[in-house]
Amino acid sequence: MEPTIACVVPCHNEEAAVGKVVRDLRAALPEAIVYVYDNASTDRTVEVAREAGAIVRQEPRKGKGNVIRRAFADVAADALLIIDGDDTYDASRARDLVNLLFDGPYDQVVGARRVTDDGAYRTGHAAGNKLLTGAVRSLFGNDVTDMLSGYRVFSQRFVKSFPALAREFETETEMTIHALHLRLPTAEVAVDYRVRPAGGESKLRTYRDGWRILRVILDLARRERPSLVHTVIAGVLALVSVVLGIPVIADFVRTGTVPRLPTAVLAAAIMTIATLVLLVGYILESLMHMRQEQTRLVHLSYPAPAYSPRLTARGAGIGAVSGRKTAASRRNAIAVDATQHRDLEQGPQVSPSDG
Repeated sequence: MEPTIACVVPCHNEEAAVGKVVRDLRAALPEAIVYVYDNASTDRTVEVAREAGAIVRQEPRKGKGNVIRRAFADVAADALLIIDGDDTYDASRARDLVNLLFDGPYDQVVGARRVTDDGAYRTGHAAGNKLLTGAVRSLFGNDVTDMLSGYRVFSQRFVKSFPALAREFETETEMTIHALHLRLPTAEVAVDYRVRPAGGESKLRTYRDGWRILRVILDLARRERPSLVHTVIAGVLALVSVVLGIPVIADFVRTGTVPRLPTAVLAAAIMTIATLVLLVGYILESLMHMRQEQTRLVHLSYPAPAYSPRLTARGAGIGAVSGRKTAASRRNAIAVDATQHRDLEQGPQVSPSDG
């Protein structure tokens, strides 16, 4: 049986670009099913996506993280590709990312952005990306160069073991740290990153979303590296206690009395708190390991991405034949899914005799 491939395109007001993205994906991966998840758009995103041949689904709660959470729960495929609907990524490279996922096999292949147009990165975005990526590399490992890329392919076992708790643009940070912390096999492919087409508007807000992502990194560090965080906090408290306590101890050694009793009590209390913080860190580290083991077992309950020679075939011959067959299967799947989606939107039809 051939591996199944699905593409998920999160969109909010992307009528200027989503049609081209869908067409490029269908050309690169004719056997894949392309889902456009409309995220409360107010323009013609839905109509354009359907005209291009995508299955359109709705996620009314705004935020890319909410879309990813919904899509990862709904879509089951051996390889699941996500790409932004703004046509800033080169969708024609989708085949390269998917092939690498199966060839590895890998659990995640990231399209690392290679800027080809001046202005593709807004002012501050490149520096912010480097800063945040550097923070993650320091805390969790060095196996990442573009933490915030929105162009990725995942194995089924990555998708079904990923908690997807983020609500907005911090979802890529969560994906990256999930892979680093579980030491999942990951690869990167350099892909062109270009300026948005005319009429498109970036949804990313430099300072607001940068601060949000930084908060996510700090929160994940607290949850995923509790011994490190609590050791640092305990060390700071212990240092304060020592600074306060040294003069008191010196007075006691010199005079045999404790003239500054409140300071002595404060220093002792701070040292006690530091000890408790350190112990709590070790307890949380043990709980984190238990949770990590459970996540790993869920991950291993799904098979590794299966290699298929047909997926790497180029040009005419077996690859072209496979593409035509799977394209027909894809059209059938789209028709069935669209019918089911329409039925769900319309609700159950009750005949008069059912009264």
